[in-house]
Amino acid sequence: MTQKIFVVDDEEASCQGLTILLTKWGYEVDQAGNGQEALDKIPQFHPDVVITDLVMPGFNGLELIQLLQKELIFSPVIVLTGHGTIETAVSAIKQGAYDYLTKPLDIARLRIMVEKALEKGKTNREMVLLRKRLKGLWGLGKLVGKSKPMQEIYSLIELAAPTPARVLILGESGTGKELVAQSLHDLSERNKGPFIPVNCSAIPETLLESEIFGHEKGAFTGALDRKPGCFELAHGGTLFLDEVAEMSPSIQAKFLRILQDSSVKRIGGTAPIQVDVRVVAATNKDPLKAIQDGSLREDLYYRLNVCTIHLPPLRDRKDDIPLLAKALIEEFNANYMRNVQTIDDEALQCLMKHTWPGNVRELRNAIERAVMTCTSDVITSAHLPEFTGGVEGPNSDGKMEMVRLPLGSTIEYAERQLILQTLKYSQNNKTRAAEILGVSLKTLHNKLHRYGLHDAIER
Repeated sequence: MTQKIFVVDDEEASCQGLTILLTKWGYEVDQAGNGQEALDKIPQFHPDVVITDLVMPGFNGLELIQLLQKELIFSPVIVLTGHGTIETAVSAIKQGAYDYLTKPLDIARLRIMVEKALEKGKTNREMVLLRKRLKGLWGLGKLVGKSKPMQEIYSLIELAAPTPARVLILGESGTGKELVAQSLHDLSERNKGPFIPVNCSAIPETLLESEIFGHEKGAFTGALDRKPGCFELAHGGTLFLDEVAEMSPSIQAKFLRILQDSSVKRIGGTAPIQVDVRVVAATNKDPLKAIQDGSLREDLYYRLNVCTIHLPPLRDRKDDIPLLAKALIEEFNANYMRNVQTIDDEALQCLMKHTWPGNVRELRNAIERAVMTCTSDVITSAHLPEFTGGVEGPNSDGKMEMVRLPLGSTIEYAERQLILQTLKYSQNNKTRAAEILGVSLKTLHNKLHRYGLHDAIER
């Protein structure tokens, strides 16, 4: 598809000459002699780049940029200016112009600038589309929730993502700090580069330095090959350091030097390696307390804390639980080829009453287990972990009752117990038991065989 450029200049000769030149370069070109005409034509032309003179009768190039932005037209704008108005051109850039060129035009520089502006415009359009795709019905990307705290989080992510600013994410374990970091990466211009997550608390202290900085062959016992560190792996992209306060003070000092110099030296290496990495860090500690107790360097904290995003615990946004449960059910249906449609009111109330010390991660585990053990299309409290109930079974008067499962029970154990209790309730009538369980008689026989229950049950 031919790329489009719109030219705005009140000097007819200049406007025509530029149009002829750009057409010769293979672009589709339209033009206007003043700002108002341009504003009328541009929305219909859909240009990839706008080239406008700065000084024009009516409203000038700077005002045109502002009006285009109000019309949600974000095509990169190249401003043409005389030597006497360079200061105004710089102001135009601050207002959103891509760049400026002084008259008379340097043709070679113009061509390079147009090509770069076209690439910038392509990135802008991709980012708009990505935002629309990420910002679905439930949240932003894989972050789910419509509560006020989450809406504030989404706004912060969208503001911070396009910038190179470092971000510090605070929140309890299980609140979704890595998902925030991933969204920051996906919504940034680095989204085509790598996203490298490193959990500092999960790597032994003896290996963490090598993981971050890399090492040369023979640098220490066991270093059989050269290994790039996570900074090198994240070059051109985003490095996410989770639980950054778990690094030792000595490694924090070396890490701070990398942030200052934008270069890293492998263990055993001599030459510094330049890296282009955006750092996003996270911790579940109160950073000010961590500074006081010596587990986090104060200078590193201020270097990382350009922008702070504080994730609320799940207990403070319980209104999001129904949406989270729905999203997780859909995810695990796809993972396990199940067809669970919903969760009943009683089970949902159980979820809403729980305090969720493990936050979204704990809820995720509970829903995954429920989807795995659910043999119908509705999750009930019987499918939830022990804190909300257990497996239904018959009591002495023949009615179904709750039979609790030990915390940490496997899915196989839970399913075996459910089959046994249901068979007991149906007085070993396998056809009736299969109906209650929502499976075919053949499936029930297969499960009896799998769990070695055929011989234990009276036919």
